[in-house]
Amino acid sequence: MFLLDNIIGIADFLWSNIIGYVLLGVGLYYTIRLGFPQIRYAKDIKDVLKKNLKSDDNVSGFGALAAAVGGQVGTGSLVGVASALVAGGPGAIFWMWVTSILGMVITFAETVLGQVYRVKLSDGTYRGGPAYYIRNGLGKRVLSIITAFLYIIGVGLCIAFMQTNSIANGFKDVIDFNPIIVGVIVTILAGIITIGGVKRLTKVTGFLVPIMAAFYVIIVFIIIITNISKLPSVIALIFKSAFSPQAAVGGIVGHSVMQAFRNGVARGLFSNDAGNGIAGIMHSSADVDHPAEQGFLGMFGTFVTTCIICSLTAFAILLTGVLGNGSDGINLVQDAFSAQIGVVGRWVVAFAMAFFGFTTLIADLFYGEANVIHIFKENFKIPLWIYRIFAAVMFIVSTKMSLDRVWGLIDVFVGILVFINVITLMFLFKSVKTVLDDYEKQKQEGKKPVWDKENNSLYSDEGEYKNFKI
Repeated sequence: MFLLDNIIGIADFLWSNIIGYVLLGVGLYYTIRLGFPQIRYAKDIKDVLKKNLKSDDNVSGFGALAAAVGGQVGTGSLVGVASALVAGGPGAIFWMWVTSILGMVITFAETVLGQVYRVKLSDGTYRGGPAYYIRNGLGKRVLSIITAFLYIIGVGLCIAFMQTNSIANGFKDVIDFNPIIVGVIVTILAGIITIGGVKRLTKVTGFLVPIMAAFYVIIVFIIIITNISKLPSVIALIFKSAFSPQAAVGGIVGHSVMQAFRNGVARGLFSNDAGNGIAGIMHSSADVDHPAEQGFLGMFGTFVTTCIICSLTAFAILLTGVLGNGSDGINLVQDAFSAQIGVVGRWVVAFAMAFFGFTTLIADLFYGEANVIHIFKENFKIPLWIYRIFAAVMFIVSTKMSLDRVWGLIDVFVGILVFINVITLMFLFKSVKTVLDDYEKQKQEGKKPVWDKENNSLYSDEGEYKNFKI
C-alpha cells in the first residue's frame, strides 16, 4: 500500500504540476507556428487516405493508420474515459477535448519526425519513433537509449498490462471464470500476430478496427438517441465542471477544477497517444510519398479516437446516470450500457473491450519491439525474444493486478516520456516546418508531393542526418 500511494503521489505531481501544462503549451505553440494545420489540411485527409489504402510491397499509409488507431482506440476510449469521469468529474471530458485538438498537431509532428528519421531493416520494413529522432535528429545517442528503455517499460509493458487487465475484467462481470485463462488466450493470439511482423499486424488491425469502431458507434448512438432530451444539459455540465468545482451530489463525489484538468489531460493523452510519441513509431512504418501525408493521417487518428469514440463513451455514462454508483473502469461502462439495453449491454462492452484492448495490445508490443531494435541494432534478435517472453508472462500476471496500481505505473512512465518527447519536439520544430513547407510548395506548383531525401536541407551531401545541436 505504501508503494502504491507513492506511485500515485508521483503521478499526481507530474500531471498536476508539469506534464499537462508542457503538453498543452507545446501543442499550442505548434498549432500557431504551423498555421492551424488541424483546420487547414482537413480537406487533404480524404485524398491522402484514398491514395494510401494499399502498398504492394510494404505497409500502406492506411495500414499504419489502422494499426495506430487500433492502438489508440483501446482501453483509453473506454476504461480511460470512465476513470477520468470518476477521478475528475464531467469537467475532465472538456480537457480531453482540448488535449485532442492540440494533440492533433503534436501527433502530426511525431508522425512526420518518425518518417523523416526512421531506419530501414533487412526485411525492407521501417522503424522509427522518439528514440530514433532523438538519435538521428538531435544526435543524442545516450538519451535515445534511455528513452527507448523507458518506452519498453512504460508502453511495451505497463500500458500493455492495462489491456489484458481490462479485457479480463470486462468478461469477469458477465461470466464466472479465472481471469488468468483470458490472459493466456489473449497473450497467445497477440504472440502469433506480433511474430508475423508489422505487415501482418497492419493487415489484422486494418480489418478489425473499422468493424469494431462502427459497431461501438452504432450502439452508443442508440443510447444517445434514447436520451436525446438530456444531451444539452450533459454538455452544459461538462463545460461548467471544467472551470468551477463541483460539490458532491447524490452518489457522485465532488471534484476540483485541478482534478478535472489533471485527469482530463492524462486520460486524454492515454486515449489518443498525442505527446507520448508512440504514434510516430507506428506511422514510421508506412510507405508513403511524403511524410506530411502520413502526418495528416496521424491527425485524423487522434480526432477519431478522442473527439468521436471517447466522447461517445462519456455521453453514454453521463446520459444513463451511472456515474457515482461505485463502479470504475470497464465496469462503469458496462453499467451504462446495461442500464439502457439490459444485460446484453454488458456482453457488448465485454466484446468491445476484447477487440479494442487486443488491437491496442499488439500495437503496444510492436512499440516495445521497435525500441528493443533501436537499443541493440543488428544484435536485436535474442533481446527481442527475451522481451517477448517476459512480456507474455507479465500480461498473464497483470490480469490479477490492481487497477490503481496499473494506472499509477502508466502515469509515471508516460509522464516522463511525454516530457522528454515534447521537449524534443520543440528542438526539432524546424524539421517539421521544413517537411510541411516542402509539401505545400509542391502542391502550389501543381506537383504531386514527393519527399526527396537526396536534395533536402535536413540531410548532408553524404545522405546523413544533420543534427540540431542543443
